[in-house]
Amino acid sequence: MGMRSGWTAMCVLLLPAAIALAGQRGGGNAAGGLRPAPTNFPAQQRPAGDPAVVARGKALYEMHCRGCHGGDLRGGEQGGTNLLRAQTTLNDKAGELIYPVVRDGRRNPGMPPMPPVSLEQDDVKAVAEYIHSILATSQRQGGPPPGPRPVLNVLVGDASAGQSYFASKCSSCHSVTGDLRGIGGRFSDPVQLQNFWLAGSLGGGRGGNATNVNVTVTTASGAKIEGRLNRIDDFIVVVNLEDGTSRSFRREGANPKVELRDPRDAHRNLLPEYADKNIHDVTAYLVTLK
Repeated sequence: MGMRSGWTAMCVLLLPAAIALAGQRGGGNAAGGLRPAPTNFPAQQRPAGDPAVVARGKALYEMHCRGCHGGDLRGGEQGGTNLLRAQTTLNDKAGELIYPVVRDGRRNPGMPPMPPVSLEQDDVKAVAEYIHSILATSQRQGGPPPGPRPVLNVLVGDASAGQSYFASKCSSCHSVTGDLRGIGGRFSDPVQLQNFWLAGSLGGGRGGNATNVNVTVTTASGAKIEGRLNRIDDFIVVVNLEDGTSRSFRREGANPKVELRDPRDAHRNLLPEYADKNIHDVTAYLVTLK
């Protein structure tokens, strides 16, 4: 296994757990479960303006702009620009940049001019204030405004079907009376449980320890050195021996011969086969193992 392939495999196996960790870190403050308000202004946000002007601008936006730019300002069904990322709206202060675009239109991406009878300059300023009020709540450029923390429900599978799938695909390495005994009670969050079993991190047995990769190095003379893998790339392989020492071997193409036995291979081989239904079914089954 070369540097690139080893790194790719590691990324594939660690991605679900990383997603779960990112969700825990970015999920909001301890009180109220809301996303935190921005602490800096990477998208040139500023405090919201007069609430009455903002409310008027919102009404005008819904009437004249929503169809192209969307209800969330990120582009609508008619292909309008994402206003949360557009340089015009980010650099505008009080409608001075937005008004000429509304008045004259743009050939690219195809915004028609808006006649003054529809939106006067003060109207456009109100719309600009509304847009800036949304930008003021953004966490980052183009990001969503604060709101309730999303709760993912992964318990939508069939536990009986999950039990059958487990017996067919997983029972050769894992046991519900052995390494996975009571696994449903170890995780309060089903999302975390699902991420961990997909990553091959459950149980701590044959499929559980990411560091338990065994390696056999066969030299040109036919000598075999076996141990735990310490490091491998396109140029070197390092083996930890049972006596606590380690040996390094320079790699030149296929010499020496290196054989890896990773206990997570079964999980890795199943990654292309998993369907969403299989994943949710197995999670629904594992949750029942209290």
